Amino acid sequence: MSSAKIRALLFVPIPILLLALTACGSTPKTSCSLVPSSCGCGPSTTSSSVACPANRFLFAAGFDGQLTTFPIDLGSGALLSSTSIPGPQNSFGMTALGSLYVSNPDLGGISAIDAWTIDVGTGTLTPVPGSPFQLGPLSLAFGLAANSRSEVVYVADASKIDALQIEATGALSPITGSPFPAGNNMFLAIDPMDRFLFTSDITAPGNVVALAIDSSTGALTPVPGSPFQIAPNSSTFVEPAEIAVDGLGQFVYVALAGTNQIAAFQIDQTSGALTAVPGSPFSTGNGTMTLATVNEFLYVPNGIDGTLSAYSINTTNGVLTSISGSPFPFYAVSLAPDPIGSFMYASGSNGLLALSIDPTSGALTEIGTRVPYAGAIAMTVVP
Repeated sequence: MSSAKIRALLFVPIPILLLALTACGSTPKTSCSLVPSSCGCGPSTTSSSVACPANRFLFAAGFDGQLTTFPIDLGSGALLSSTSIPGPQNSFGMTALGSLYVSNPDLGGISAIDAWTIDVGTGTLTPVPGSPFQLGPLSLAFGLAANSRSEVVYVADASKIDALQIEATGALSPITGSPFPAGNNMFLAIDPMDRFLFTSDITAPGNVVALAIDSSTGALTPVPGSPFQIAPNSSTFVEPAEIAVDGLGQFVYVALAGTNQIAAFQIDQTSGALTAVPGSPFSTGNGTMTLATVNEFLYVPNGIDGTLSAYSINTTNGVLTSISGSPFPFYAVSLAPDPIGSFMYASGSNGLLALSIDPTSGALTEIGTRVPYAGAIAMTVVP
């Protein structure tokens, strides 16, 4: 992808994904240890007398003006028959925290966030009163991320980040100080403990902006030293795209569309400052734009190659190592991991794929039947 194209992301919609949920078992937000293995929740050995979780659903949106719900088989992880309702004509970000939130950009100058309550038994979506919730003038909503501690939804909004409080009804309202300056950003990631928010900044040659999150209000404050240059000794525009934090909240990874690489940083657990991981950036396939972390693994679609690369994450230093069998022969544009960490859902021109993740090796195996639903841009799995 050219430099001109990635700069144009701030003005022209293209198929990108913002992942909002991290994997169960690698974050305190969800606990697989409380779920019996018979529920399909990883290697847990908890007594089967513990109830299985509510149904899980994959929600997806793209360029078709529809919001589609796919029930997920709790045992196999396969996708079941879908239903659709009207949604934003274009969407680039989705997250869920009690309700489902979807970015709704408007090239007329005012973007909004659409919101629906979720029936945890059926997946039925009901508009939240007052939705859509408009952002300010000259806004362009892209990626979303949710802070469960202070119940705030963050919106990547061109050169700023909107911070919206979730009210009891699911409605959204700006917190004090919103929006917060954050460089030219489109992708957001929050560490599993809701301490820090990171965004990839496409200001040449490419940076990562790190912001500390106030535990009470959700307000954002720049981390000392932010922004952090991705390639400080190079004049090459690396074109940073999707950003993700590993499940333990120790490392940040950024897809570099300009160089087909993955940049890696270690997070200072006190300040949130970033230090480059040894050997970073790491090479990957052609057409790198998005990525996702699941437990101790990182997955990167190679859009031009039509493959999906997989890496193990060294939990001590963050170094990436290609796993056996990688790259896998799955074409994907967008990725959405299941909260239990056992499955991955991939969207591309071949439709939606359900993939099982080997808990030991991280290898991917296709399961179920491919769903003829192409072009999902924003996806998330709930609960």
